[in-house]
Amino acid sequence: QVQLVESGGGLVQAGGSLRLSCAASKSIFRTIFSINTMGWFRQAPGNQRELVASITSAGSTNYADSVRGRFTISRDATKATVSLQMNSLKPEDTAVYYCNTFTRSIAWGQGTQVTVSS
Repeated sequence: QVQLVESGGGLVQAGGSLRLSCAASKSIFRTIFSINTMGWFRQAPGNQRELVASITSAGSTNYADSVRGRFTISRDATKATVSLQMNSLKPEDTAVYYCNTFTRSIAWGQGTQVTVSS
């Protein structure tokens, strides 16, 4: 079964940084990574899953207002990985973070927990 594998989460103090990474477990989906707009999503307890950043195959990026200027999404098409650099973290960034295509077309992975303490 194809899985998206997210990593890099952890516990950090407010103002700190983390870098998340995402890869696909199957080679066939590396092609999907390379041609689709990819996104990072997050879900906090009691909230719906929300898109926080996206990047097109051409490298154009877009961010939710809540993270713009603090988060940076990037992709490596040859490695089929998508990363999210998170700086100046806030307690409200605490959530499980997931990656997927922009249209959420791949089965969700387990996500990676990000906890920001105040």
